Amino acid sequence: MKSTSKHIPMRTCAACHEVKPKRELIRLVHLENGCVEVDIDGKKNGRGAYLCPSRACWIKGLTHGHLDRVLRMTLTPENKAQLLERGNNY
Repeated sequence: MKSTSKHIPMRTCAACHEVKPKRELIRLVHLENGCVEVDIDGKKNGRGAYLCPSRACWIKGLTHGHLDRVLRMTLTPENKAQLLERGNNY
């Protein structure tokens, strides 16, 4: 008998390295203009990274260079501050 369960895409948090369903994580995307934004729909073009919706993961990802490594770039201090402020909502 075939299983009728639907495939659930899994992603890894860039900070805590836990593997979770994609819908439980927040996608950040490195855009062509060099900025990093939160990608609500998960469909923007660019290199993506995922973070858990916890303040601890946002702080760890932004202050310890985890996001820089995953996104293959160096975040500007302004971009880090903007993202950290956005992470305060979680």
